[in-house]
Amino acid sequence: MLKFVIIVATLLCTAAARPSLHYLENPFIPVKGSEEVRSAAIKRLLEVFGMEDPPAFHGYKQPPQYMLDLYNAVADVDGVTKDPHLLEGNTVRSFFDKLHSDQVEFRFNLSMVARTEKILTAELHLYKLRPQATLTFNRHHFSQVSVYQLLDTSKNFTQKKLLSSRLIPVHSSGWEVFTITQAVRSWMVDEGTNLGLQVVVRTLGGSQMDKKLIRFASGRHHHHSKQPMLVLFTDDGRYSNPLESKDLDDTTATSDLPQVPMSGPPSRSARSLGSDAEGVPMHCQRLPLNVDFEEIGWSGWIVSPKSYNAYYCKGSCPFPLGQTMKPTNHATVQSIIHALKLVKGVGTPCCVPDKLFSINLLFFDDDENVVLKQYNDMVAGSCGCQ
Repeated sequence: MLKFVIIVATLLCTAAARPSLHYLENPFIPVKGSEEVRSAAIKRLLEVFGMEDPPAFHGYKQPPQYMLDLYNAVADVDGVTKDPHLLEGNTVRSFFDKLHSDQVEFRFNLSMVARTEKILTAELHLYKLRPQATLTFNRHHFSQVSVYQLLDTSKNFTQKKLLSSRLIPVHSSGWEVFTITQAVRSWMVDEGTNLGLQVVVRTLGGSQMDKKLIRFASGRHHHHSKQPMLVLFTDDGRYSNPLESKDLDDTTATSDLPQVPMSGPPSRSARSLGSDAEGVPMHCQRLPLNVDFEEIGWSGWIVSPKSYNAYYCKGSCPFPLGQTMKPTNHATVQSIIHALKLVKGVGTPCCVPDKLFSINLLFFDDDENVVLKQYNDMVAGSCGCQ
């Protein structure tokens, strides 16, 4: 049911039942078949994240502040989604301008976007600079800023299509956002039509505006934090699990079952018997399962979170099942059949997640673009007998 928790649990069991993933980075740990298990586990983990190989990103690069702010808006400190409805789609991609032209023209490489991704919204983010001091008292107070899609630049004149246009105060500064969804959708159908974008600034009367009066930061001459950026909101088609919580209150009270503090693990014999450290039978409950991306070897390309608590469910579901164990009707009937020994071979119900939460991952892709992606069913929110 919870693929990711199962995969991580496999990793943990391979490392002599320790709740650490250090063995992935330490080839000297004498675990039988450790290399084969490690390879298979990492491959399955990548599949959970929708990747064939980890991004080949090495070194340090500052993510766009917009993407950091967006991540903090939709996720808590552990990456768990605050509200599934805050994000449009399940993927947000950011791209920096590749043209670096002195003219107000921009081009973005979208080769990292899968053809199967549905483009929901595309935005061009431009940082407007203040007018030069000598032009501060210009008579113009507003300008008409228009964004065009370039269609043909092979002739003596440039053929273009208007995408977005609006009034902007001349004396303002800061980020301006223009919707250019139509252009990006056409580029995804035929990448050869991606000739870039052009921004034209005119006075309210329609004449050309002085370029020293209305200026936008470029990737060539200004700080990276002000670089022109394309932001895509997409959906990769992955489906939501019916156990995924849609209630904001669930994030603060994720389980009615007893919670176990983040302490050292019990002995192997106690765990194998479903008992606590003193040998007392442990009823179904949620236990911590820390996933540290640095220990897995992924800290180089994952920006946030560096680790998170996936949790897992463990314990017995003895007869009679109380409401604190959140049994389904089927589990209740099964426990009765087992207790009365009415049918041979029928075991007790199982302790499994009955509520799952999604997490958000902020990371660099192979082209050093920053991506925010939401993954469903990654955290066991609570446990029950089923």
